[in-house]
Amino acid sequence: METQKKAPAIAAILAAAALWGVIGLWNRRLMAAGLSPFSIVTVRNMGGMLLLAAFFAVKDRRVFHVERRHLKYFLGTGVASVLLFTVCYFSCQKLCSLAVASILLYTAPSFVVLLSALLWKEPVSGKKLLALALTLLGCACVCGVFSGGLSVTVPGILLGLGSGFFYALYSVFGRYALAHYPPLTVTVWTFLFAGPASLALLRPAELAAAFAGNPGVWGTALALAVLSTAAPYILYTWGLARMEPGRASILASLEPVVAALTGVLAFGEPMGPLTALGILLVLAGVSILR
Repeated sequence: METQKKAPAIAAILAAAALWGVIGLWNRRLMAAGLSPFSIVTVRNMGGMLLLAAFFAVKDRRVFHVERRHLKYFLGTGVASVLLFTVCYFSCQKLCSLAVASILLYTAPSFVVLLSALLWKEPVSGKKLLALALTLLGCACVCGVFSGGLSVTVPGILLGLGSGFFYALYSVFGRYALAHYPPLTVTVWTFLFAGPASLALLRPAELAAAFAGNPGVWGTALALAVLSTAAPYILYTWGLARMEPGRASILASLEPVVAALTGVLAFGEPMGPLTALGILLVLAGVSILR
């Protein structure tokens, strides 16, 4: 009965994870056009901000009404989480395969479960611990821990773990913000902070060279901003408002599965037995919490 009641929230989290999972498709194309990970962070966050702000300026301006004392929560979701996690994640994608980068990102649930237990006394059930163990074991398989050597460099691993930690902060700060505002308000204000903060990474000459007279780059940038930024954050925040942060974060571990399959199907990245086993373990961890 409880699962049926939470089915829409679960579906929203899984849909967000799938949309985030194909982000490597857009990122690799933008990198091929000459954009660095820093420029892609700027395109993603500014693009997401402009789309959300323009849409809700026409659709529902109430999302812009927040109290000054609550801005610290959006500083957390927008800068401490979205900006820093994308810098780490996109840089990791440049050094590693999409599968490895995404699996390392999904050490995030362990951080969320730990922080939720410390901050809100969220119970750490046996089912949740089993799901965490399966997802972390999946990370180890994909990274090559059991094959006698890591498949990525140490900087790549550190960037991937950093992306997981900063990504986890969205569920933490998001829970505080959702105590005062609806999901759409939280999403919009997250990018009202993340977008301008990303301008610190701006490389005008690089952007001009990539976008000048290249409609394909514009289309890819739009897909990144709409399909893998604005839409999944709306879905995830909506789902987060309806379940425990730890559970939501573990369910979103579907993302690395989609990312790994994207790497294999779109870019011909190899998938050995351990990578496949890692994906199955992550899927098993997600299914336990459904």
